[in-house]
Amino acid sequence: MISVYGSSGFIGSNFCNLYANECLQIDKNKNTPKSNNILYFISTVDNYNIHTNPHLDVDTNLTKLIDVLEECKKTKKEIVFNFISSWFVYGKTTSIPATEDAICNPTGFYSITKYAAEKLLASYCDTFGIKYRILRLTNIIGPGDKKISKKKNAIQYMIGCLKNNEPISIYDGGSNIRDFMDVEDCCRAIKVCLDAAPLNEIINISNNEPKTIGEIINYAKEKLNSNSNVEYIPAPEFHKVVQIKNIWLDNKKLLSYGYIPKTTVLESVDKILKAL
Repeated sequence: MISVYGSSGFIGSNFCNLYANECLQIDKNKNTPKSNNILYFISTVDNYNIHTNPHLDVDTNLTKLIDVLEECKKTKKEIVFNFISSWFVYGKTTSIPATEDAICNPTGFYSITKYAAEKLLASYCDTFGIKYRILRLTNIIGPGDKKISKKKNAIQYMIGCLKNNEPISIYDGGSNIRDFMDVEDCCRAIKVCLDAAPLNEIINISNNEPKTIGEIINYAKEKLNSNSNVEYIPAPEFHKVVQIKNIWLDNKKLLSYGYIPKTTVLESVDKILKAL
């Protein structure tokens, strides 16, 4: 059985629905696991909290993690802690596609605290004999995400605007490159890692299918026959500080454990469009 922390979020809820018979959902106010196999999704989701609550990323990504690890230690069980991290930890890396051993250079508060969480987790686990995996997720998309915004899952936010024929703005002529992964593929990839990946490893979760933002938006606009005005604007200075222009993740390690992609980026966009 899998003790799932953060089971109410987009990816966590999809994972629990897909593997309902194996998941024990942990209340957000609780720290004690119900099994020795931990899947930890709890996290902030973007670099913008510095403008409203600069403590939030630290409290959520670091303090809460340590509280949960302390409870795991108390159980005296052979714990395996599977930690969900993010491509954001690579930051302004020069290694593209980013491999798991690439030098990380995060800049925003979210990015830095996620990387710090990885380091704290590894140190804590090494100190107290806890096994772990760190899973670095690419951009995850798909129908059912209830918390999309300009800051979080901006692609789906813009697709919603296209559906309503509302104007959208895209940075840098839509030339920025990312890889996007369907949420069901992501959940299956996580499960493959829980079942088959070596312990004490960092693993990229990605289908390694880079696309420009403009390519995805143009595809959705055409499929929707949208009348939205698409304006191309320079990226704001804050965005330049905390984001990287081009990034996608190497997934050779993930594939070696038996994971097989099922959904392409554009097929995932089709699923989003169908659900609108």
